[in-house]
Amino acid sequence: MLAIGRNHLDWGSADQPPVAPLLAYLMDGAAPDSMIALRLPAALATAGAVVVAGLIARELGCDRRAQGFTALAQATTLWSTLTGHWLTPYTLEPVQWLLLVWLLVRWIRVRQDRLLLAFGAVTGIAALTKFQVLLLCVVLLIAVTAVGPRTLLCRPLLWVGAGIAALLAAPTLIWQYANGWPQLHMASVVVGEAEALYGGRPGIAVQLIAYAGVAAMVLMLYGLWRVFRDPDLRDYRFLGVTFVALYVFFVATAGRPYYLAGLYAPLAAVGALALQRRRENGTSRVRWLFWPTVAASVALAVGMLVLSVLLVRDDVGQRIAARTADAYHALPDAQRQRTVVMGQSYIVAAYIDGYSDEYSMPKAFSVNRSYGYFPPPADDTDTALYVGGDADDIRPYFADVRRVGDIGEDMDVYLLTGRQQSWDQIWSQARSLTVS
Repeated sequence: MLAIGRNHLDWGSADQPPVAPLLAYLMDGAAPDSMIALRLPAALATAGAVVVAGLIARELGCDRRAQGFTALAQATTLWSTLTGHWLTPYTLEPVQWLLLVWLLVRWIRVRQDRLLLAFGAVTGIAALTKFQVLLLCVVLLIAVTAVGPRTLLCRPLLWVGAGIAALLAAPTLIWQYANGWPQLHMASVVVGEAEALYGGRPGIAVQLIAYAGVAAMVLMLYGLWRVFRDPDLRDYRFLGVTFVALYVFFVATAGRPYYLAGLYAPLAAVGALALQRRRENGTSRVRWLFWPTVAASVALAVGMLVLSVLLVRDDVGQRIAARTADAYHALPDAQRQRTVVMGQSYIVAAYIDGYSDEYSMPKAFSVNRSYGYFPPPADDTDTALYVGGDADDIRPYFADVRRVGDIGEDMDVYLLTGRQQSWDQIWSQARSLTVS
C-alpha cells in the first residue's frame, strides 16, 4: 500500500481500489517512515468495528450486557486480531460492512429514510476500498426481496443512495474498464492460490467460520439459528440469508477465507439478544459457559495478536532491499545510470520501493500484479537488475541474463542486458497477475 501510495497513486490498481494506498500516502506524508502512523488508520478501523458491533446489538434491542458480549466477540475475532494493525483493504472492510448493516438495522427500527442516503455514501466509499461490497449489496437486495422487509425496496431514497454509491465508485470502475478489468481476472488467480494457501474449498469452508474466533462463532451460529426460527426476528431474517448465501458463494468460488469478516457481528448480536431473552425468562441453563467462552476467546485472540506482531517484525523485506542495493551500487557508474531495478513479484518490488530512500535506489518495477499496470521504465534505460527465484519469465526479452548475486530467501539477482524490445512491448506481453 505504501509503495503504491508513494509512487503510483491513481484511481485504481490491478487488485486494489485507491483508499488504502491513499491512506498510506497521507500517513507517510504526515509522519515519514513511521510504522505507528501507518498502523493508525487500520487500528482505528478495527476499534471502530467493535463500536459498531455494539451499536448493532443496541438497535436489535440488546441490553448493556448483551451489547458488551457482542462487542467482545467482534474484538476477539481471529481475523481482526491477526490483521487489525496492517493497513490493507481487508482490514478496513469489516467496519464498512458493519456500518452498512447498522444503517439497515436502524432504518428497520426508526424508518428514517435519510439513513438510506448514508447507506449509499458508505457503499461508495467501501467500493473505493474493496470491490466485495458491491456483491454484498446485491445479495442484501436479493435477501430483502426474498424474506423482507420488502417495504425497504419501495423507498425512493434507497435508489437515490444507490446513485450516490455509483457516483462515488465510478472513478475506480472507469479505471478498471480502461485497463481491461484486471480485478475480474484476479478471480481465477484467487482460485489458483486457494489450494496452496488455504487447503482448497474444504479449508476455506472451515476458515470462513473459524476466523470468527470462539465467542463470535458461538454467538453467530446461535444467532443464525434463532434468526430463522424466532418470529420476532422476522425483519432481520435477511441477515441470515445474506450470510448463508455469501458463505456458499465464497466456498463454491474458492474465495479468500476472510471475506465474511464483516458479517460475524450482526449475527453474533442476534445470538446475544436470544441469550438475553432466555436470561430474562429464566430459562437459560448454560450461564456457566459464559466466562469459559470469554476466556477462551480472549486467549486465542491474544495468541493471534502475538503471531501478527512476530510476522511484521520479520526483517526479510529489509534484507532483500539491502542485498539488492549492494548489487545495484556495485555496477559501474555509467551502467548504473541505464539500469532499472525489477522484482519478479510485486511483493519484492514493494520491499525495494519501501527501502529505496534508505539504500539510495531508484523506484522498483515489476510486471507482476499491480506493478504490471504501472507505467514501464523510461526508454533510455536498457539494462535491468532483476530480483527473483529465476529469470525464466523475463529472459526472452534480453540478449544476456547473468546471475550477479544471492539475495537469500531462495532468490538471486540477475543482470539483464541487451534489451530486445521496447519496455511497452515487454510490459504488455510479460504482465501477469499470478505470484510465482
